[in-house]
Amino acid sequence: MFRNYGVTAGLVAIAFASGIVLGRGARVEAQMQGRVFELRTYTTMEGRLEALKSRFRDHTTRIFQRHGMKNIGYWVPADQPKSQNTLIYVLQHESREAAKKSWADFAQDPEWKKVSAESQKDGRILVENGVVSVYMNATDFSSIK
Repeated sequence: MFRNYGVTAGLVAIAFASGIVLGRGARVEAQMQGRVFELRTYTTMEGRLEALKSRFRDHTTRIFQRHGMKNIGYWVPADQPKSQNTLIYVLQHESREAAKKSWADFAQDPEWKKVSAESQKDGRILVENGVVSVYMNATDFSSIK
């Protein structure tokens, strides 16, 4: 009789442990398919950081929102030399697929095209290959999820 209880308890323990492992896998997969953050770093031509900041302040952030991108934050490095030519920001997207669609729609936005052209009438703002993008998933211990 004790032997049957032992087998039953063992099976329950295995089922419980399997549920935990499978549950974690489902959370990770859901996280990968769900909301994602994008860290972007822009490097400007010498003397063009203020033009880039103005473009973001006056136009770009609003256009991002129109295309489903949520503005999380914008930063300039505290120390030179990067404080003179670098803008770093984070966007939130509903998913990687949504990010791809948002960026495609943004690139075709007539207002964006006009703003981009006007902001570069005095010369290019970004250096060649001046945009670095990293997609990120929040960890389970992050204060922003």
